[in-house]
Amino acid sequence: MLYRKISRLIEDHLRAQDPRILLVDGARQVGKTYIIRYVGKQLFENFIEVNMVEDSLGERLFAQTRSVEDFYLQLSMLHGDKMKEKQNTLVFLDEIQEYPQLLTLLKFLAQDGRFTYIASGSLLGVTLAQTTSIPMGSIRKVRMYPLDLEEFLLANGLNETAIATLRTKFQARQALDEAMHNKMMDLFQFFTLYATDSKYRKYKVIARYQQYEGANMIVDRVRAGYPKKGLIWHFQGSGKSYLMEFAAVK
Repeated sequence: MLYRKISRLIEDHLRAQDPRILLVDGARQVGKTYIIRYVGKQLFENFIEVNMVEDSLGERLFAQTRSVEDFYLQLSMLHGDKMKEKQNTLVFLDEIQEYPQLLTLLKFLAQDGRFTYIASGSLLGVTLAQTTSIPMGSIRKVRMYPLDLEEFLLANGLNETAIATLRTKFQARQALDEAMHNKMMDLFQFFTLYATDSKYRKYKVIARYQQYEGANMIVDRVRAGYPKKGLIWHFQGSGKSYLMEFAAVK
């Protein structure tokens, strides 16, 4: 399991039986679906997941859903066997921004209280600004970011003890041993990029764990003399361009 710090917040919110629906906002491919699915399946016997982007490209069951009754009807067509009690049923609405009216419907789903709910979306700031009726009192909106440095180090084999040692040595301005120094320099030198956005603001990009693994695999293939061709395939927004840049730099 890929450790993400936000998992504790999600777990605490669901365990506390907070009447508000947790709404996790974040850029695409930062791991929202993965971590919500992981925590949800750990805590609830019946885990129901509906991806609204997939629905919009397929049957469009929720495209015209504007009432609680209509929502339950559509949900039962997909997962009727899992719709049990609030204490053991979690309904996860993924990519909810695809149908803005569902953001308004969250208030009424929370008031109805038939099940436990959680939702996630990308670019929610834009969607919320364009939605006329926002049930802010019925939702708890949190932001999820890409891996921070500690999460990145954990994903690449370091443990909590090693990270605590790194933090202590950094704060005391003490040198690392050669092996650890080389490991950290590899991460900082080859897997950290700096760029400027359209408003001339500087920002830093740290490789995601899959970019780190992928770039190292590419470098290993080149050094081993494998054929000079290959295919990097992944979803849009997953960071393929950055992956190739990390590999080229290394």
